[in-house]
Amino acid sequence: MKFLNSEPVQFFTKFITKGHERSIRAKKNIISSLVIKGVSIAISFISLPITLSYVDSSTYGVWLTISSIVGWFVFFDIGLTQGLRNRMAEARAKNDDNLAQIYVSTTYAILSIIFFCVWVVFIVVNNFLDWSKILNVSESMRPDVTTLAIIVFTYFCLSFVFRIITTVLLANQQPAGSSLIDLVGQIISLLIIIVLVKTTEGSLIKLGIALCVSPLVVLVGANFFLFNRPYRKYRPMISKVKFSYARDLFQIGLVFFIIQVAGIVQFQTANIIIARNFGTADVTAYNIVYKYFGMLLMVFNIFLSPFWSASTEAFHKKDIQWIRNGIRRYNQLNILMTMASILMLILSETFYRFWLGEGKVSIGFTLSLWGFIYFNLSMFGGKYCSLLNGISALRIQFIASIISPIIYLVTANLLIKSFHIGVHSLFIASIIANFNGYFLGPIQYHMVINKNKRGIWIK
Repeated sequence: MKFLNSEPVQFFTKFITKGHERSIRAKKNIISSLVIKGVSIAISFISLPITLSYVDSSTYGVWLTISSIVGWFVFFDIGLTQGLRNRMAEARAKNDDNLAQIYVSTTYAILSIIFFCVWVVFIVVNNFLDWSKILNVSESMRPDVTTLAIIVFTYFCLSFVFRIITTVLLANQQPAGSSLIDLVGQIISLLIIIVLVKTTEGSLIKLGIALCVSPLVVLVGANFFLFNRPYRKYRPMISKVKFSYARDLFQIGLVFFIIQVAGIVQFQTANIIIARNFGTADVTAYNIVYKYFGMLLMVFNIFLSPFWSASTEAFHKKDIQWIRNGIRRYNQLNILMTMASILMLILSETFYRFWLGEGKVSIGFTLSLWGFIYFNLSMFGGKYCSLLNGISALRIQFIASIISPIIYLVTANLLIKSFHIGVHSLFIASIIANFNGYFLGPIQYHMVINKNKRGIWIK
């Protein structure tokens, strides 16, 4: 009882319960997410060396590359889940639960139809694909890689439909719940991999099943639990499917779709480009650096995740000062994260050896340096993009997203083919192509929030 009345506990309680209701809700989710993501990061770091003890870095690179290729099919979402997030947040701001349920039900129906058709087409086409040539691996691996592609693609199609529940959680400013779903899937996958290491020889197929089935089972369970308990009022129902509302979702969703395409080109093609130009072992090295410095972005996004939907609510209620205060606090957080990242860069080589073991994977300092720069710029621009997404100020992002994939691919190809720069050229190309986040985003924020400008700035 004394502990509960101690000064640190009292200060913490006061901090959580002080401020606007929107801020209190955000603080609670940030703290919950910090705990969940902390465990998630720990599991992610534990999983990688265990996985590399089960299969070698080249085989693991095959898994990463296949996952990247399949990730391209996120295109078929056509931005619907992001559109749902904004429309549902707007419906909640107006206290219209029936409209929110219609949006949820309609999104489930549309994505179910889309991804079933996509899955059928892929199963047919997969029989004619030579994955050994696509991934630049030995012919002997072709049967396993072909089977893995089916496993990963089936998981992707099913999970993309069932993952709508995480969009509902985000629209309700409950990002911690979304993170918890992913964490449970991670834990189960890790346990299965440990069992595989102890009981079987290294197998690409078994690894794929372990990494795909567990998260899918958790997602299905989350759908049944949440839509029958706390989110019953939003539960998808056939009677609530209104395809006439699809236009409302598509109107904003198609803009998000183009923005997503730019992200997919930058983040998903990297593994493919590396595999074809350097080898699948280098895919693993690149992803280790991405995962290491990606911890920074993961932590930053824990703080940032409530901001999107909260800014939707604040903007529609004309609470501009709350938005300004939010950006100011995120700028302060940026400074702290940059200081932490400098320490991470200094200790990177030591950490890789400690984490993975001596000689497991070769990672040069230059690759780490460019990963450090890339993720710091991503954090800086992230807060502006999140706000602009939340208030549907998407026109400038839309235009930039049409240009950025071309810039990325041309730059990456030029650096690799003409200048013979190594794997870190992918980070350099991403930095150059991502000019919207760290350059145009801050300008647009200033024009919309501080100058109250409209026109191209808010559309």
